[in-house]
Amino acid sequence: MSVSVDSPFLVTTAQQAFVRGDWTLVNYAQISASVATALKGPQPITRYDLSALGNLDTAGASLLIELLDTNLANAIADQKAKLPPERLALLERVALALKDASIPTKASNSPTLTQLLARIGSATERFYKQAITLMGFIGLILSTISRNLAHPRRWRLTAVVAQIEDTGFNAVPIVALLTFMVGAVVAFLGATILKDFGASIYTVNLVAFSFLREFAVLLTAILMAGRTASAFTAQIGSMKANEEIDALRAQGLDPIELLVIPRVSALLVSLPLLTFVGMIAGMAGGALVCALALDISPTLFITMVQQNIGVRHFVLGMAKAPIFAFLIAAIGCNEGFQVSGSAQSVGEHTTSSVVQSIFVVILLDALAALFYMEMGW
Repeated sequence: MSVSVDSPFLVTTAQQAFVRGDWTLVNYAQISASVATALKGPQPITRYDLSALGNLDTAGASLLIELLDTNLANAIADQKAKLPPERLALLERVALALKDASIPTKASNSPTLTQLLARIGSATERFYKQAITLMGFIGLILSTISRNLAHPRRWRLTAVVAQIEDTGFNAVPIVALLTFMVGAVVAFLGATILKDFGASIYTVNLVAFSFLREFAVLLTAILMAGRTASAFTAQIGSMKANEEIDALRAQGLDPIELLVIPRVSALLVSLPLLTFVGMIAGMAGGALVCALALDISPTLFITMVQQNIGVRHFVLGMAKAPIFAFLIAAIGCNEGFQVSGSAQSVGEHTTSSVVQSIFVVILLDALAALFYMEMGW
């Protein structure tokens, strides 16, 4: 026989339970204690009377379902004549939700190789979709730019200048510091290795050649990918989450023209300038190490650069900067427009924009190096 319960909400006698009162969140603690006591008996309750049930909400419904337990379907069927349809519907809906929540996720029995191939296929599909979306967004940017070129009144110069200050001028210290230190490291490495061959003087060529062609533009682009692309995604993504993008469209304004074009234009100006700063700072770091460790004066360093390093190396390095700038800005803005509306989505797409930007920059830099080598440049 079950343990006898006599409370304002539940009365049990033998194997029968009488439900009464308001089974709501306000009375949850008392009802929960009564249900727990009623279920402690050695014999289960088999008959229920819900005719005296008062108000019912989801909290009370979950306790009532716990009381009905295995007899849930039969108990609800028996009470159809005594309970209003809306309460029966609530009980059935809560019971279904609890049932779905209690079903454990079935562990996959597939072989490890099959699971690995499935994950590779899923990642490949995501990469393909992201690439298609990005190419479509790039096409939209180019079409908007070509449409506005003939209409100077539509150019947003104030927004472009503000973005140049944020993405270019404010990034000068970090770019200069990083490239200066990397230039010093490259010079130390060159001096250490070339010393064994009696060719320490060629450390100057190593530093100048590497920074003019590769390191300056690559390091600057990676910094912009982490600093600027993430900022673009967060800014546009927050606007998307707050439905500000929809508000712009409702006012007849083009979000691409208003938000994307100024950012792309600003980075097209800022990144080449920052690359030039990186070249100067990197060679300055190398010159400092050469002066301290190899007794090569700054005057001799500059003279050797002028005599041995052609202008074409500077041009080849700078030629990559606008391409990197356009792709970094496009990826950052595109990920911002992909935000679904939550703070978690903003964070995920911000991370994605940085990863994609760095990947694209390194990939294109490698392809450019191969192209330059094949062309004999």
